[in-house]
Amino acid sequence: MSNKIDGIIPVMLTPFTEEGVIDYQGLENLIEWYIANGSDSLFAVCQSSEMQFLSLDERVSLARFVQQKAAGRVPVIASGHISENRDDQLGELLAAAETGVDGVVLVTNRLDPHDAGGTTFMDSLKWLLERLPADLPLGLYECPAPFRRLLTDDELKFCADSGRFVILKDVSCDLETVKRRIALTTGSPLAILNANAAIAWDAMKAGSPGFNGVFTNFHPDLYKWLLTEGQAHSGLADELSIFLALAAMAEPMGYPALAKLHHQRLGTFASIKSRAVHFDIRERFWALEALLDKIDAGTALYRERVSAAGR
Repeated sequence: MSNKIDGIIPVMLTPFTEEGVIDYQGLENLIEWYIANGSDSLFAVCQSSEMQFLSLDERVSLARFVQQKAAGRVPVIASGHISENRDDQLGELLAAAETGVDGVVLVTNRLDPHDAGGTTFMDSLKWLLERLPADLPLGLYECPAPFRRLLTDDELKFCADSGRFVILKDVSCDLETVKRRIALTTGSPLAILNANAAIAWDAMKAGSPGFNGVFTNFHPDLYKWLLTEGQAHSGLADELSIFLALAAMAEPMGYPALAKLHHQRLGTFASIKSRAVHFDIRERFWALEALLDKIDAGTALYRERVSAAGR
C-alpha cells in the first residue's frame, strides 16, 4: 500500500448494539458502504468513532477489524491515543501500529494536554518520534475534544520537513489558514485535508487534496465528485457546495448519533446507540426525522444531477 493518504476520508462511526457492545457486523456493512460510495481511505478510531469512550482493547480491535475488512482496497489510518501521560500515549500508538494499519494519527491536544503552550507540544512530539518506528507513516489530527489545539506554522513546518507525516486533518475551519498550510507543506509528503464543509469546495480549489469532515458519513460520493469533477462543472459544483454546507449544519443535532440514525434508516446497522450522546436526539431536536428526509432528498437530487453532468 502506498504511503500517500488523501482524497475523501470518512471519519468512521462505531456501531453499537442496544446492549452497548461493538456491532462488528454493522461495522463491516459500514466499511462496505464507505468504499462503495467513493471513499479513498478510512479513518478508524477517531472522535466520530467515540474513541474517548472506548477501552484500549476496543480501539485496537476496531483498527485491526477495519484494516482486515478493507483488505487493501483503500488505506486505513487510526488514532485512539487519548491518555495524557507520554508513556501511556506511546503504548496506545504502538498498539495501533501493530494492527497493521497504513498510518497512525497523533492527536495534537494530547501532545500539550493541559494547553500549557511554550515548548510542551514540540517536546512531546520529538519524544514520541524518537520511539515510534521510523518507517511508520504518521498523521496529525486537530481533534476538537477535549479542546481544539491548532498547529502553529513552525510546528507544521517541522512535521512536513521531517518526512514522517502524510496527513493533517485540518480543523482550523478557516480558508486562509488552509491556503497557508498548503503553501507551507508544498513539496513534502504531508497532505492538508480540510474537515469543514462550509469551505470544502474552496479548500479543494486552493489545493487541499480531499475532505474528511463528519458528513462523509452521509454522502462521501458527492464530496468525491467535487474533488474529481468539480473543476470541469464549476456552476454545478458551486451549487452543490452550498447544499453540502447547509446539510452539514445538522451536525450539532446529536452527532454521532445523528449519523447513526441516518445509517439505521439506510439499513447499514440496527441501533443508534452511542456512548457519547446520552439523550434521545429525536426528542431534543424536533422534526429531526423530517430534516433527515430533506437531506436524503437533496442527496438523491444531486446524485442525479452529477450523474447527468458526466454523460
